[in-house]
Amino acid sequence: METPDLTLAQLGWKPFFSEQVSAEQSHNYQPVRVMSVHRGRVTVSGKGFGDSIASSLPARGGAEDRPTVGDWLLIDRSTRSIVRILDRTSLFKRPTPGDDRRVQLIAANVDTLFIVTSCNQDFNIARIERYLVLSRETGVRPVVVLTKADLSPAPDRLVDSARALQSALRVELVDGRDPTSAARLAAYCGLGETVALVGSSGVGKSTLVNTLRGSDSIATQAVREDDGKGRHTTTVREMHRLAGGADEGGWLVDTPGMRELQMSDVATGVTEVFDDVTAVTLECRFSNCTHVDEPGCAIHAAMAKGTLDFARVERWRKLAQEDAVSSGAAAARRSRPGKAGNRR
Repeated sequence: METPDLTLAQLGWKPFFSEQVSAEQSHNYQPVRVMSVHRGRVTVSGKGFGDSIASSLPARGGAEDRPTVGDWLLIDRSTRSIVRILDRTSLFKRPTPGDDRRVQLIAANVDTLFIVTSCNQDFNIARIERYLVLSRETGVRPVVVLTKADLSPAPDRLVDSARALQSALRVELVDGRDPTSAARLAAYCGLGETVALVGSSGVGKSTLVNTLRGSDSIATQAVREDDGKGRHTTTVREMHRLAGGADEGGWLVDTPGMRELQMSDVATGVTEVFDDVTAVTLECRFSNCTHVDEPGCAIHAAMAKGTLDFARVERWRKLAQEDAVSSGAAAARRSRPGKAGNRR
């Protein structure tokens, strides 16, 4: 992707990153930001850099030792090779579908997460909660974006359902094809800010990016009418600059559609998203209560009284158990001989 010779501030450089680079390093190395990753090559943007460079990081280590879209890299000015990846303010990742031994990176150094869902069969509370857990775990502000309101007889009810998931959760109902309607989303993407869009295929992520940028450069496809599912139009994670003046416009990260989003190492996120449920667990008679059939279980008592919704408790239970299993597998993977000590 071609980009103009932008300043570090325009690219999203913050004190968090500058504090990691010494004066001597800044003389020899150039900070650049990863615009896209495709088949082992990264496209970067920075002063004097605007082309693809091969990843030359050591072969050892795991997926998190590889650059992903949104990362900041230090590049050797003379050899143009990658010296290291700067520590990240945030990192979105998930277990690789079908192989929980591997991790798939989604995006790094994101400020806001647009959880995009359409007002048709794709609207799914459990899936939204999963993205909220991922957002809370990484410390990134979530915004639920509902698209295609014309496909629902009562889109306002869907807005209310999403808002009920968490206190003060921002929910935006937009027409992704209408610049005026989508314009309110631009407020989340100011100078140097990075917004990642996640959601299933066909919900309108690429359409939103095109509309916000005033461009049709990203291909889009129609969804199937029978089940509302779309094809994976976006295949590469890539950053797109929001249209604006010389000192305006942040970055939008369009990601491939994800219907399967497994949870791993997100215990804090689960606690925060389901704070109403976890608060009740503190009232259980036994500290190791499994909330299944133990006497004095506050969760069962609350469900019986109607103060806790059974379906929400079941979603919490499923996510907590899934996280425990996946996190255990990840811990075992990290403790295998030869894996320790290979972090940057």
